[in-house]
Amino acid sequence: MAIIEMADLTKSFVVRRRAGGWRRHRREVRAVDRLSLGIEAGEFVGFIGPNGAGKSTTVKMLTGILVPTGGRLRVAGLDPASERRRLAGRMGVVFGQRTTLWWDLPLMESFDLLRRMYRVPAQRFAANLQRCSELLELGELLPVPVRELSLGQRMRGELTASLLHEPEVLYLDEPTIGLDVVSKVAVREFLAEVNRERGTTIVLTTHDLDDIERLCPRIVVVDHGRLVYDGPLADLRSRLGGERTMVVEFGGAVPQIQQAGVSATRLGGSRLALTLSGEANVAALTADLVGRGDVVDLTIGEPDIEEVVRRLYAAPDPAGPVST
Repeated sequence: MAIIEMADLTKSFVVRRRAGGWRRHRREVRAVDRLSLGIEAGEFVGFIGPNGAGKSTTVKMLTGILVPTGGRLRVAGLDPASERRRLAGRMGVVFGQRTTLWWDLPLMESFDLLRRMYRVPAQRFAANLQRCSELLELGELLPVPVRELSLGQRMRGELTASLLHEPEVLYLDEPTIGLDVVSKVAVREFLAEVNRERGTTIVLTTHDLDDIERLCPRIVVVDHGRLVYDGPLADLRSRLGGERTMVVEFGGAVPQIQQAGVSATRLGGSRLALTLSGEANVAALTADLVGRGDVVDLTIGEPDIEEVVRRLYAAPDPAGPVST
């Protein structure tokens, strides 16, 4: 059952610009344009698009901060705009460039204030805090004022704060922005476990495509407020990824490769580099190589995700969104 439902969701803004003298030119801009989408409970969805695509506007409507201009929107069966107070206890939000923590208070006191705001029973709060502290290594940070935390430490605190009341849906807007490699890995592992063990529905908005590749089985791509792709990353790669590569090492003689869409280059010794176009069948090629030679090692390089998404932005399907 869909926990998030959007049908022809639209958000328009009126922009006024000076047109000379006292006159102002009025223009309507659609940030989100008839977006229809359903997200099932327990999914981990990457929600991506270029700057100005309508991602943040959509998230703000999902949380009730903005009211849609048109269409239908439901989260956990509730209208976010008119039932925002009821929905608040069932969702969590992390904005990478904003904080929900109290700047001058120790981290633990921020958590305790949130416990009171959400009316979380003391026993449940203690269990949730202990679990998050273990996974994110917060123990030594609890008595430290938020202003003294590093960016990575504060982000771990933000994630904990968003989950203390056990939300059904978690919205993440650039949660790893500015983090070092170690902090990014810790955050990614934590989010994967929350989704897997708690069944929390997570919607991740980010420009860091490594986050998308490592966390999200499903990606939704928007551009100019419209849906341009919805489906698995692997399918998007197969349609727009272009050439793939394969490096094969043989224990003996190197066989001749004669297959459509495959070009071979000798790397020296018994190693062969293969370039595969879209028409090449990887499974058939692998079986052929194993059958004709002593394959010692084989690696396949997929197209870079940034290049795949760039191609999607550059040439969206004129007939409508690419979906699976």
